[in-house]
Amino acid sequence: MVPFASMTLGEDPVPLVPRIEPTFLPEPEPRALWCPVISVDDHVVEPPDLFETRLPRSMLDDAPTLVEDEQGIPFWVVDGLAYPLATPNGSAGRPVSEWVHMPQKYEDFRPGVYDARARLGDMDVNGVWASLCFPSFVFGFAGRRFSSMRNCDVGLTCLRAYNDWMLDEWCASAPDRFVPCQVPWLCDPTVAADEIYANAERGFRGVTFPETPNRLGFPSVYSEAWEPFFRACEDTKTVVNLHVGASGSVARPSSDSPTDVAVTLFPVNGVMAAVDWVYARIPIRFPNVKIVMSEAGVSWVPMVMERLARSYRFVDASDAWSSADPHPNELLQRNFWFASIEDPSAFQVLALIGDDRVMIESDYPHADSTWPDTQSLIADELGHLPSNVIRKIAYGNAATLYRHPVPPPEWLQRSVVGAQSV
Repeated sequence: MVPFASMTLGEDPVPLVPRIEPTFLPEPEPRALWCPVISVDDHVVEPPDLFETRLPRSMLDDAPTLVEDEQGIPFWVVDGLAYPLATPNGSAGRPVSEWVHMPQKYEDFRPGVYDARARLGDMDVNGVWASLCFPSFVFGFAGRRFSSMRNCDVGLTCLRAYNDWMLDEWCASAPDRFVPCQVPWLCDPTVAADEIYANAERGFRGVTFPETPNRLGFPSVYSEAWEPFFRACEDTKTVVNLHVGASGSVARPSSDSPTDVAVTLFPVNGVMAAVDWVYARIPIRFPNVKIVMSEAGVSWVPMVMERLARSYRFVDASDAWSSADPHPNELLQRNFWFASIEDPSAFQVLALIGDDRVMIESDYPHADSTWPDTQSLIADELGHLPSNVIRKIAYGNAATLYRHPVPPPEWLQRSVVGAQSV
């Protein structure tokens, strides 16, 4: 046991409050299947033995370790700093009043938060055929914790262990139900590229990447340093997922802005990242790269297209474009995909965005999640669309992009939309 008083807590913009005994809502009944979903943004809480069974003994003392305080509350200790399994890592199934930022034990979460087999049951309840899972808050949505470790050799070995666990245990528990997504090595783009090539051979279809890596002390996306990494992603058709907050921060206009402000402004982070990546000319340098704006929403896309068009009118005075370059909107519509948790207005102007560019995310088990009612939400938002377009948005676009199996006939036959003719 490590006494809580001796721990140094890692950085966190939201202060912890004392843990309380959890209240669990009644188990939800399986929802009627309106249309199967491939959710392109969900999350996991990593198992306690993630590293101790996958690292050589010589590295274990420097690896992330799960320890308990005197009350039995677990903390991940990385380079001497302690990170709790706070409630936002797995709010699903708990009353909203308990979604405050407090440390949790594993048993304070639904088993589906950290157990792949239990996750399948929660996916079945929600009509989610397949799921792409990002890391927890502890390790960062792009695994930034590994690349910031003091000992780079240990950090890289831990990152490889994480990817081994994601592929060989989490995804291997039900290969048709999970989309393999790796975390990248940020300290050396050449090593990162080697990992992409090797992991593509193993079966990974995506990689999560920080929207603004320079905020983490690494080269910006404008730098040529990332050329090997993006080339590898392009060569292997590995999808680059830019999850809001993967760079370690989200928009907070004032130092006093509450968490509610940051949550409300999540799409603003997507706006900034998409525009920045366009102007960094990544889609020009790598015309076949595929980029997903994860948990950034969709409703803002027409506005950004309007602003890009206006900016391009002044191309002769631009320090970013020449008249010989493609129109920036061509790049946005060719190389970017957008993920929706709840975007009612976006589906009223889908012709402006493109029905082959939008996918669905349930964000299980976070507070933003639509679980267990994703089916009723997408029925409300997509119900006015033709059935073939609904199927594309709910699962078809994701299946094509990530090269993942579509829902099997038995799922489609019992779904409302799947039973309709095209």
